[in-house]
Amino acid sequence: MEAVWRIESARIVAALARFTGDFGLAEDAAQEAVAEALVSWPLAFPASPAGWLMATARRRAIDAIRRRAALQDRLVLLAAESIDGVVDEEVDPEGIDDDVLALMFISCHPVLSREARVALTLRVVGGLSSEEIARAFLVPVPTVQARITRGKKTIAAAGVPFELPSAVERRERLGGVLSVLYVIFTEGSTATSGDRLLRPDLAYEAIRLARTLAVLQPDEPEVHGLLALFELTAARFPARTGPDGGPVLLEDQDRRLWDFSAVRRGLAALAKASPRGLGPYGLQAAIAAVHASAASVGATDWERIVVLYEALGRVAPSAVVELNRAVAVAMASGPAEALAIVDELVAADRLPGSHLVPTVRGELLARLGRRVEARAELELAAGLCANQRERAVLLRKASLLA
Repeated sequence: MEAVWRIESARIVAALARFTGDFGLAEDAAQEAVAEALVSWPLAFPASPAGWLMATARRRAIDAIRRRAALQDRLVLLAAESIDGVVDEEVDPEGIDDDVLALMFISCHPVLSREARVALTLRVVGGLSSEEIARAFLVPVPTVQARITRGKKTIAAAGVPFELPSAVERRERLGGVLSVLYVIFTEGSTATSGDRLLRPDLAYEAIRLARTLAVLQPDEPEVHGLLALFELTAARFPARTGPDGGPVLLEDQDRRLWDFSAVRRGLAALAKASPRGLGPYGLQAAIAAVHASAASVGATDWERIVVLYEALGRVAPSAVVELNRAVAVAMASGPAEALAIVDELVAADRLPGSHLVPTVRGELLARLGRRVEARAELELAAGLCANQRERAVLLRKASLLA
């Protein structure tokens, strides 16, 4: 049941939302169908689980609409549709893609806050429960539920149509959809807090959604760029943590553990993103590809990574990009030149409250032999870091500089 729901929920909710014009009703009807399936399927498993869920959910939606006097006209429209067949229009493979794509754009609509977009996307497109989302982002379940509820109400109040946006509008809003998937994956690949470095389930859900989007939007280079970034980054997951769950630094990773099937998928996606020039996600994927093709840290083409970060800084300038460029410069040209870049970020207070700047600065100072300053920076970074695994590594490094 869980597998069917995870695969089919987006299609079902999307089709129901299109016909009812009500996000909440669509999800409620789908959930009621799942509840009925848990009772019925052990007795007689349907030939088409997705069709059974769709037909049942539509009946539940019609029942709910009957109870809403103000929606009698819509009831007539819905009731006119055939609901007796196991496989009907809603599960027709030829009619599915647009509904799912529309659902992704609705869930990531600009009228919603970023937190609401993330929660709603994981709930209605990813099929995750409120408990799963809360566990992934380490927030209380009521907080997630409130975000989802507010998101639905905001969409209803704004009159967002439950239909696929035009091609022009999709291009305008695609960045918002990609950014939501990026946030989901980033949290999965390096958790901001808690006692785990990785949250693989969350990262792999972002990859699944990105693959879906790549199929639905095959002519958008940045979609393939984002998917390439996800695949190439996730390829290193098996080597990023030790048996105790602690982080394993890049230079210490056993690259034989990397998922080379994911590397191949990532490189294939990157090739699809490249012909028209790389955007921000494609450039990050290109950087990940350099790492993926190197036999060791020492054999990595750091000069190329520096060039790619410089290009990324022109396309999507940010303090994090500059900080990462400094790390690459340190590997390519030495810590002194890199420290100058980091000190500029400190002077401009570009990443206040982040543990990333003192982490990098401490590493660079240690390489320059300035041990007392390096230890102070690493201890500062540990104090700012909310992830227990990362904090332990920082404190261990600081202790070695005593």
